Amino acid sequence: MIKIYLFKSNLNTVFLTSIQIFIPKRLAEELEKRGYVIEDVLLDSLSKVLNLDPEIVAESHLELAERYLKEGKDLIDKDPIQASEKLYKAAEECVKALTIHLKIEDVLRSVESRGRWTATDLERAVKEISKRLGKHFLISWGEANYLHVWGFHEAKLDSESIKIRVEYIDFIIEETKKLLKTKES
Repeated sequence: MIKIYLFKSNLNTVFLTSIQIFIPKRLAEELEKRGYVIEDVLLDSLSKVLNLDPEIVAESHLELAERYLKEGKDLIDKDPIQASEKLYKAAEECVKALTIHLKIEDVLRSVESRGRWTATDLERAVKEISKRLGKHFLISWGEANYLHVWGFHEAKLDSESIKIRVEYIDFIIEETKKLLKTKES
């Protein structure tokens, strides 16, 4: 069972509603076995079914990134392992958003043909994004990846080790916001 939050607006008011969707056990097991993340599958599937403009998909990845960032920051002192993963996921969603926004076609074709993102796709995307945005993006991605490996998979980081890396995740999100916003203007 997963819960989905929907933002709806009514005149000048925006409110949050949620629905629960039951994912049959067998499907959930297959998703996990194949390395899929439910949010990614839903976003990709809805994007295709609705034939969404790529910029809407990029903005959706940014929205997920902002959610992961908030959740990660909230967990730093309570659960450093989960905080590390949420913060990494925030950076990962930004890489996906920027790959779409900047039209990094070779990576997008690879993801499309495989049906999911791999670490190789993310690395290729980060290299290209860094060529356009500068070395600090690459360094920030390195810190996000460090959180993923040493904070989540190896569970070796304490709260303080995570806190010193948050600024790098913030940088990735802010750069993504700036780039996505420039297209809107």
